[in-house]
Amino acid sequence: MAFFFINPKLIHLDIEFGNTFAKMNSYTSLKAIKTDLQQGKISVVDLTNQYISKINEKKHLNAFLEIFVDSALEKAIQVDSKIKNGTAGKLAGMIIGIKDNICYKNHTVTGASKILKGFKSLYDSTVVERLLAEDAVIIGRLNCDEFAMGSSNENSAYGVVKNPLQEDLVAGGSSGGSAAAVAAGLCLAALGSDTGGSIRQPASFCGLVGLKPTYGRVSRWGLLAYGSSFDQIGPLTHTVEDAALILEVIAGKDEYDATSSSKPVPSYSTNIQYEGKAKICYLKECFESQGLDKELKEQLNQKISNLKSAGHEVVEVDFPYLDYLVPAYYVLTTAEASSNLSRYSGIHYGHRSATATDLESTYKKSRSEGFGKEVQRRILLGTFVLSAGYYDAYYTKAQKVRRKIRDFTSQLLQKYDFMILPTTPGPAFGIGKKSNDPIQLYLEDIYTVQANLAGVPAISIPLGKNSQGLPFGLQLMANHFEEEKLFQFAETIK
Repeated sequence: MAFFFINPKLIHLDIEFGNTFAKMNSYTSLKAIKTDLQQGKISVVDLTNQYISKINEKKHLNAFLEIFVDSALEKAIQVDSKIKNGTAGKLAGMIIGIKDNICYKNHTVTGASKILKGFKSLYDSTVVERLLAEDAVIIGRLNCDEFAMGSSNENSAYGVVKNPLQEDLVAGGSSGGSAAAVAAGLCLAALGSDTGGSIRQPASFCGLVGLKPTYGRVSRWGLLAYGSSFDQIGPLTHTVEDAALILEVIAGKDEYDATSSSKPVPSYSTNIQYEGKAKICYLKECFESQGLDKELKEQLNQKISNLKSAGHEVVEVDFPYLDYLVPAYYVLTTAEASSNLSRYSGIHYGHRSATATDLESTYKKSRSEGFGKEVQRRILLGTFVLSAGYYDAYYTKAQKVRRKIRDFTSQLLQKYDFMILPTTPGPAFGIGKKSNDPIQLYLEDIYTVQANLAGVPAISIPLGKNSQGLPFGLQLMANHFEEEKLFQFAETIK
């Protein structure tokens, strides 16, 4: 399990800055933090210590696997000095957590798996490098479904993440720790990764903003791979503006990732107001699905009515591929996972079985002991669909379906500015409610996997709450590399 530390400075800080502590707990935007930093009401060290204290207070949520106490405070001291000198970067004052599948040099990264227990990264991921360059303070690593495989954060080798809004509910997955930490005020923002909805779904469950960028917009260098043609790193925040600023920092070409785009990165955060009236489509089959929560459907219909009243054009369109989204996604991602996870053999690094006697038993026992059940299931499924005699029947066919989905989605988004969808079929569900039925959990991704299959950007923003006070997310999609427009419209209609 993780070890949590109380910094001795906290005792003094609690006495001297007691009133400041109460104020800092309410921060939900970098703009508010920067204002107080400029006025000298707080320091970045104060902020960092406050967050460390609160993480320890809320450790029962199991959002953080480790607090990076020493490196976070060292960075905070540097940033305070830069603020005084007038040389601080764009993210000065941002205390951010990173999902436990993103590499940070000389810090542990495990993918929430026993097979990488105790492993420390030898290098910084590109996103970490860029965050640090703009003076963000990385406060710790966040729990997730093992190797990002899951929709509820119940698959972590280090325990379930609890939803801070109601602790008997899941926080969502696989970036559940990231969402729970931000929602609980344990950090201002967090990075997650999104293979089929793993940023947007927990954002919906926890009432946050969550962005999956266009495939290739953000470098995957230093991200533990799950599905290499799907994975994207993105932010979870309270505000659209903070999400835009983080993407502005982490996006762009990277020589270490051949799939990263060389397209220029706009200044997403400088203008996030949408001008004019939008043409919007929504998918008839999604709104008519029997699995869609009734209260959520009512709120979606109300949002559409409000958009029409505001002068936007909103059109219902047919989408004939809804039933193929989840099957195609799981055939392709499990195939890629079976290849990507073959590197964890017990030979070079990570867990090695103590009872292994030769090469074959080392592979078998190390993987059996190190991988959890869901990861094993997906490796086996992926190996099956790639095997001789089944490759064409499953993998090749799924690739053809993906092409149809991508083309159909692109055609719609050339005709319309945005596509509007629910983020999830309903609100957060109970811990343990669906964990014994993998198919039920896989269907939680039904509205999010389209963006990953098509490679387009998608954002989840809070839509409202149900009669029990649980949040729903509204999902917006735009065409490839249209994040700027997506941020602008999301901010306008939030």
